[in-house]
Amino acid sequence: MMAESSGRELVVEAGGGLRLWSRSCGAVDAAPVLLVMGANASSAGWPAEFVQALVAQGLRVVRYDHRDTGRSTRAAVVDYSVEDLARDAVAVLDAHGIATAHVVGMSMGGALGQVLALDHRERLRSLVLMQTAALDVDFAESMRAAVEDGDGGGLPGPSPQVVAAFARRDEPVADVEEALRRRVAEWRLLVGDAVVFDEQEFRRWELAAIEHAGSLVQPGAHARARPVAVQRGRELAGVSTPVLVVEGGQDPVNPPPHGRHLAELIPAARCVQVPELGHALPGVLHERLVSLIVDHIGRSGW
Repeated sequence: MMAESSGRELVVEAGGGLRLWSRSCGAVDAAPVLLVMGANASSAGWPAEFVQALVAQGLRVVRYDHRDTGRSTRAAVVDYSVEDLARDAVAVLDAHGIATAHVVGMSMGGALGQVLALDHRERLRSLVLMQTAALDVDFAESMRAAVEDGDGGGLPGPSPQVVAAFARRDEPVADVEEALRRRVAEWRLLVGDAVVFDEQEFRRWELAAIEHAGSLVQPGAHARARPVAVQRGRELAGVSTPVLVVEGGQDPVNPPPHGRHLAELIPAARCVQVPELGHALPGVLHERLVSLIVDHIGRSGW
């Protein structure tokens, strides 16, 4: 399939009836960056301002809706793995005519980035793993331990308040205003206390996400996807892709030292902690995060 022109939407036919909505912004001959969002989040999880800041740096930015989110195919039964979600990212690159790309993954997108580095390393120019955990972390167990006030296995687990907020996603909402109130309240927890929370900013972004999906229902299918075996964490020692790990100092989902632990598993990986960063992308931190990404891309070779 031919590469699309700048700013064009493209529906990716990924096989088996799976269709993935995607969009590319920036010059088609610019260095490509694939943005991979976290679990149960569509491409709208990347704020438009953040995307445009990357494009302004001379990059071609591609983002897409995971299966079971946004405008992509919704499965009647969840019968796929996290590795399958990583293969979806490869299908997006193929459809956009991109042989190799710089990949930026946030949260579960960081887990997918690790799988790409293991199973599809020939497609990566560089990798940025943001606010995420290593493949050797049993995230489901960490969530359980957070609820039961137990030991998640050495590294700190997610905040019980955040786990409780995630659980409330299954509760129905009456209208857009109720959906926005609940979503913004969740983001308030995820942003943390180190930056001033801009309620209107997150309200605007969540309204865009609702309009993009055409639904008030928050996706939840990825919680039922088969996880990556924790034993695969040992394979990270063989990663040759240049890797930057961005750790949020205020991250209530993957708190420090999750980022440092991940970087220690990957030869030559760098870990940078942004002290004010939680598990979100507030506008006040866009400039710093974009700078880190662009600097890493420059170090790796455009």
